[in-house]
Amino acid sequence: MPGTRKLGRTSDHRKAMLRAMVTFLLENGKIETTVTRAKEVSAMTDKMITLGKAGDLHSKRQVLAYVTKESVAKKLFDDIAPSYGERKGGYTKVIKIGPRRGDAAEMAIIQLV
Repeated sequence: MPGTRKLGRTSDHRKAMLRAMVTFLLENGKIETTVTRAKEVSAMTDKMITLGKAGDLHSKRQVLAYVTKESVAKKLFDDIAPSYGERKGGYTKVIKIGPRRGDAAEMAIIQLV
């Protein structure tokens, strides 16, 4: 699993949160979160898109084991991954947008390129 950030969560909570955020990013194309979470989500999303580009049965099973919605996995294999056919990586970008008002946490927008 890419990254070693613990994000102040237990391992089960962290894995569930990242799975949900990766699914939401693939579904909508853009999310707003903290910078550290965005970097973790970026790494896992890149891995999922790379698996989507492979397109074999093993890759489909790996993606379905991680992504929480079947419709998003289908969208990944049918729409998202083929659009990155010539690209060798860097499928997401993180844009810093400044501090959050409540606790001054550094916020960022992560989106598919």
